[in-house]
Amino acid sequence: MTTEPIIVITGATSGLGQLVAIEMAKRGAHLVLTARSKSRAEATEKLIRESVPTVEINFFYGDLSLLRDVSRLGQEISDAYPKIDVLVNNAGLHAFEQRITSEGLSEMMAVNYFAPWILTHTLQHSLKAAGSARIINVASEASRNHGELKLPEDLINTSNFSARGSSEIYGKTKLLNIMFTAELARQFTGTGVTVHALNPGFNVTGLGRELWFATILERVLKILHIGNPRKGADIIIRLMIDPKYQETTGGYFNVEKGNPIVPVHPGGDKEMQIKLWNDTRLVIHQITQ
Repeated sequence: MTTEPIIVITGATSGLGQLVAIEMAKRGAHLVLTARSKSRAEATEKLIRESVPTVEINFFYGDLSLLRDVSRLGQEISDAYPKIDVLVNNAGLHAFEQRITSEGLSEMMAVNYFAPWILTHTLQHSLKAAGSARIINVASEASRNHGELKLPEDLINTSNFSARGSSEIYGKTKLLNIMFTAELARQFTGTGVTVHALNPGFNVTGLGRELWFATILERVLKILHIGNPRKGADIIIRLMIDPKYQETTGGYFNVEKGNPIVPVHPGGDKEMQIKLWNDTRLVIHQITQ
């Protein structure tokens, strides 16, 4: 039986998730990564093995925009790993036009919010079995541009939006990540599982892939030393391994120094966090049953 820490990472075939996976492989972790494309998974495994040839790595395949697929994916991981030490809900999408999934949800809401909610719920027994597991949710200070939060309407809103209007929807999904983190921390009280959210800073990698000029923008940012994804990966890793972050739970921390951030209203509102939790459960039940 493996003694290496078992770390589940979503969105590890590019960007921050890939950087975190490589670094944790160097630290001796057993990687459990989700992917939608087998070719991208194989390319990621090759890249990781170039740094750590002996890494233990397994991929599980699914579409994070479909709630039933996420549930199935989580169950497969749970069955394979009765104990999980870390879950990193990293996968994210900034869509510049509305796309509605076959289940009737906004793709951006499904990937950014519903997927981590369902995956965490499905893996909860394996996380509790570890005794001192950590859940890391990648949020964003883009949450401050969320407009007005309306529950449960925003969870099922499929109205069209422009490229400019997409920022408000993206920010809303990240606000929900922060609120979900706080309520999840309360749900896990007494289990030994700690839960934190983080702001990884600005990174065009991965999230900006739908912009036609994304490749050019990424090159310019690298030249100007702006939006370095390694800084975002660093705060994720610190939340995973630094003992001080296991002394608290339900926090929201910033890139660079790892200091706590007070979320924009209503991010810190306990009643709204509970309402979000209950509304989310109802929407998921209606779609998946």
